[in-house]
Amino acid sequence: MRNTKAFKEAVAQTLAELARRGVTLTPATVEDTIERNVQAVANQLRIQVRSAWRYFDASALADSLAQSVREFEDGTDEEVGQAPLPPQGNPELALILAGVPDALAQTGGDLYAVIINVAVNAWMAGHIHGEDGCQGCDGSRGPSGHDWEARMRTLTQMQPDITKWFDRDVWTSALNSTGFTVTRH
Repeated sequence: MRNTKAFKEAVAQTLAELARRGVTLTPATVEDTIERNVQAVANQLRIQVRSAWRYFDASALADSLAQSVREFEDGTDEEVGQAPLPPQGNPELALILAGVPDALAQTGGDLYAVIINVAVNAWMAGHIHGEDGCQGCDGSRGPSGHDWEARMRTLTQMQPDITKWFDRDVWTSALNSTGFTVTRH
């Protein structure tokens, strides 16, 4: 389906309609949505996929996608059960950032594995830092909670030059020294 002229035109039209609405989505997201929708129409009407294209409306799909984006953005204000990310300057976040170039070298450039590692560790660091604000954790920790100050002292001793990892140029230089770079194509 994706190699057809109809599919490519549908993606281009939908992306243009989304741009008119001020919404930016990746082409892959739009492609997946169109493929699911056209296939669903074909299955529901018991017709061939090529016949289902006559029911495709780029404007209507763009309206639906824009509405979903707005609802998502409006609904993200609620932070119940979500620990905040640690503040910039947090020693644990510095260690996480410092580990990215090494992790990239160790995984042979597997950016997905590195991002997952960073996301999980940053979430945990934020969770520990902001545990009292995490309503989803109420009652799940012991009476003493975490000794956050002791944790930060330990981490500071492990990585004495914490502030350097918050300097974009230092981090980029360390990344480049591994032989990898992040570029946009």
